[in-house]
Amino acid sequence: MSLTRRTTLAAPVLLLTPHAFGQAAFPTRAVRIVVPYTPGGVSDITARLIAEPMAARFGHPVPVENRPGADGIIGTDVVAKAPPDGHTLGLVSVAHSVNAAFYRLPFDTLRDFTFISMTTRTPLVLCAPKAFGPSTPAELVAYARANPKGHVTFAGTAGVVRLAPVLFAQRADVEFTYIPYRGSTQAHPDLIANRVNIMFDTVPAALPHIQSGALKALATTGAQRAPQLPDVPTIGEAFMPGFEASTWGIVIAPAGLPAPTVARLNEAVVAALKVQSVVDRHRTLGADIVTTSPEETARMVATELAKWGDAAAKAGIEKQNV
Repeated sequence: MSLTRRTTLAAPVLLLTPHAFGQAAFPTRAVRIVVPYTPGGVSDITARLIAEPMAARFGHPVPVENRPGADGIIGTDVVAKAPPDGHTLGLVSVAHSVNAAFYRLPFDTLRDFTFISMTTRTPLVLCAPKAFGPSTPAELVAYARANPKGHVTFAGTAGVVRLAPVLFAQRADVEFTYIPYRGSTQAHPDLIANRVNIMFDTVPAALPHIQSGALKALATTGAQRAPQLPDVPTIGEAFMPGFEASTWGIVIAPAGLPAPTVARLNEAVVAALKVQSVVDRHRTLGADIVTTSPEETARMVATELAKWGDAAAKAGIEKQNV
């Protein structure tokens, strides 16, 4: 009887042993989401929208922490250097891939991170002043070839908005002249007045001016037509098959996360993005919800990193220190 009783008491301990000495329960405390940009942008809004359903799923708070600076590099570096236990995440934009083309980074864009899931994808729109002659991508290229080299000017701000016209010009074998602006708001008056010829801007930023007739949309840059501009073809279908340039969001974590933690985070992020109120809010922002597996997310980032890095190198853009 004594032996049987001891065996019975020991059984629960034996059953718990793989858990106790293997992968610890996750999460055990708050899971913070670092947003390396100022409040109010799509990345920040997405993080705050998914935080509540994730917190309900985890049974722990999911606070959002804005750590802006250096085009998102400062906050992203916080994530790279956090303990690889799943309790620190980041929600970054296309800048995560594009920054490597412009800066000498304090981290490796691929090796220093675990990729959890995509969150959103938003196409750009190739737009021009109403008074500008070309109204299609083909007409734009013909105009650029017929005029002095570099005669066509484009308004660029940062990141993909600067590199999308560079990539387009390279593939079309024409040359555009870059006119730098700090942001879309600063560029739009000159664009509308035809002091600068074209801009690859985000659809939400350019849409009010397109709807008012101050700007015209030559094409959009997604794989499919933008819902807000259903009559405007994509560059891929109208002129240049395979061309795509979008802004996007992804959830990242430090490198080295255990596989069970990665799986749990992916499930939580994907479930949060499917909440109807989250979907509806993103629709008002002009952003499409996109969810992916960790492996698909990593491949997408690697593809974007190579594409934009190659475009910047061919354009002779020199990397700067952060």
